[in-house]
Amino acid sequence: MTQPSPTGSHSQLGLGIDLTEFKSAWRIVILATLGLAINANSSMLYAYGALMVPLQQTFNWARADLQSAVSFLFLGSVVGSQLVGWLNLRFGMKRVTVISLCMLSLTFVAMTLMGSSIATLYLSFFLLSMASMGTMHVTWTHLVNLWFEHNRGLALALVLSGTGLAAMLIPSAVSAVILRWNWQAAFWLLAIMPVLLVLPLVLAWMKEPARSTTSMLSRSTFSAASVTSGASLREGVRNPRFWLLNISLSVVVACVVTLVTNGVPLLRDKGLEAGDAARVFGSFGLSLILGRVIVGYLVDRLWAPGVAAIALGLPALGCLFLGISDATDTSWLVLGVMLVGIGAGAEFDLAAFLVSRYFGMREYGRLFGIHLGLITLASTLSPWLFGQLYRSTGSYQATLWVCGPMFLFGGLALLALGRYPIFEQKNRL
Repeated sequence: MTQPSPTGSHSQLGLGIDLTEFKSAWRIVILATLGLAINANSSMLYAYGALMVPLQQTFNWARADLQSAVSFLFLGSVVGSQLVGWLNLRFGMKRVTVISLCMLSLTFVAMTLMGSSIATLYLSFFLLSMASMGTMHVTWTHLVNLWFEHNRGLALALVLSGTGLAAMLIPSAVSAVILRWNWQAAFWLLAIMPVLLVLPLVLAWMKEPARSTTSMLSRSTFSAASVTSGASLREGVRNPRFWLLNISLSVVVACVVTLVTNGVPLLRDKGLEAGDAARVFGSFGLSLILGRVIVGYLVDRLWAPGVAAIALGLPALGCLFLGISDATDTSWLVLGVMLVGIGAGAEFDLAAFLVSRYFGMREYGRLFGIHLGLITLASTLSPWLFGQLYRSTGSYQATLWVCGPMFLFGGLALLALGRYPIFEQKNRL
């Protein structure tokens, strides 16, 4: 919970939110929010549902084979997440991010030239994630965790809502440009966003807290020791709680990715037109943002695993509503999509918060990089596995009946994490 400032000088809202950190780092919040929105794992992931049918019609690729392309997107993330932490330490976060934004845009442009072989799509998805590594969650959550202590959960929630903005806006925008022009126009749209929306802000605003800033904040909001205290890399990977966290959230993310990438096709298979399906799925982004902010606020004040058990149980109910509803039950379809969105919104917020609270900031970048790599590996396998399930059943019903119990398991398993540890500052090894 947020503790009163020793000087009593901090300002608060009625809900007990200490605004001191936000006054110092509001630019970081805006930058990181937009940075996550244009990351390939957000922009391409949420655009792909609208692109899947046009690509199928253009190249005559099978739906299950198209679904497997997402595995290559996440395979690139597995590799990139292990490299970016080291690159950030070696060259600095700002430099790595600037190069990554430019490479991401160029890769999207190159995708307009894809050939008839689906191997070009798979290679392009892999290269997207590699090019985008500097804009991954590892960078943005590390930056936010350095600037925030007492409001870390809420700050992470606001920043990670960038993926909610992507989920809410990109499917409709991509559908519109495809309808107006063609599928290549969608990739041009995705290519413009990194260099137009984020690159100028990175050049102007991206920085780590200076020692003087940290010292000032330590008097009013947090201890400077919190930046360097925590488990070593060896201690972290040997801790059973680290692997419990990894397994639990990997299960959840695998289901989220499956439902996100197949959300629009699932709704279209129920009889909705492309525009209607995109609008219904647009409610996912809104609920993702709401779920993320509410969960972020709660974990600053309550035991995070308990919050997680409830938040990650709601998508199970969403799977039920999606499974039993048809095209005439639009309100139930919207509710089902929104409940899945709440769980999706909670997951990455919880992951970044739990890693920082249970293992500290000493090796946050590398430990969160390992966590991100593992959950991404699960996400890499899930589209292929659920693609085979779709191939064998011819519908998404079985997918929904499998994902529901997996959401429940992932949330309840986090209850075994126990109390937050208390770290003492150590010399960095």
